[in-house]
Amino acid sequence: MTPATFFAGNPQARRLYTAVRRAIGEIGQPTVKATKSQIAFRRARTFAWVWMPGQYLKGKTAPLVLTLSLPDRDRSRRWKEVVEPAPGRFTHHLELNETGDIDAQVKKWLRKAWQSADS
Repeated sequence: MTPATFFAGNPQARRLYTAVRRAIGEIGQPTVKATKSQIAFRRARTFAWVWMPGQYLKGKTAPLVLTLSLPDRDRSRRWKEVVEPAPGRFTHHLELNETGDIDAQVKKWLRKAWQSADS
């Protein structure tokens, strides 16, 4: 599957993905893998995913969610949900509604996730 196939019929989510991809590209060049449920960004480990909640949830949802794996819990109120699936790994879910949501703070989080996925 390609990102184009993944986002077929959802141009708003595709625009948000392109903005996320561009922001990650400013940091480095990850391996990108698209599956039926998500698109993953990887170095030695996967550090970010994007997915469309409308695939799974009924009602009004954000067009795209950015999920980051961070080494610690970030206390920002912007996160939709933060969980600790394994000791010392925190998964953070951020709803994206417009390209402006990918601001300096999100780029800082992306950089932190990128750096923590190096080993």
